[in-house]
Parts: sequence; structure tokens; C-alpha cells
Amino acid sequence: MTLRIEIASDGETATFRLSGCIEEVHLGELQAQVQRYRPRLVFDLAETTLVDLAVVRFLAAHEVEGVELLRCPRYIREWIAQDRSQGTRRT
Repeated sequence: MTLRIEIASDGETATFRLSGCIEEVHLGELQAQVQRYRPRLVFDLAETTLVDLAVVRFLAAHEVEGVELLRCPRYIREWIAQDRSQGTRRT
């Protein structure tokens, strides 16, 4: 399954509903959309089935910048926490 992006905006907040598999190859397109809809963003991840490490780091970085990760699957949330923890130990 490939990535599907559905964007809904109420004029203040844009919600990106991300469905399917998100891989590093998709990040350029996703980042372009993020730039277009800033500053208030929500990533709805309820239908996200698979991500890779680059995507985990992308999501974590955007969350730090204020993007809400809505309905984030537990395995992604745990992977973000683990990567942050390992990043802290590396520095």
C-alpha cells in the first residue's frame, strides 16, 4: 500500500490524514505540503500502517515544532520515544 494524503483545513488548522505506508521517499512531498499549510498542523495517523526510521524522525521533529500527532499508533509513539532516548544518549 502506498501513502495517501487527505488534507482538510478550517482556515486556522490543517489536518493531514495520512493513510497507508509512509516511507522516506514520501517525505519530500509531505514536507512541501507542510510548508504550504503552516503554521497550525495536525497529522492524523489512525490509518497509517507502516513507517520507516526516517519517517519516525520526521514526525518527531514536527511534533517538537508543535504539530499534533492525532491518533498515533502505539508502535509509532514508542519508536519516537525510543529514538529520542537514544538520541539523548548519543549527545
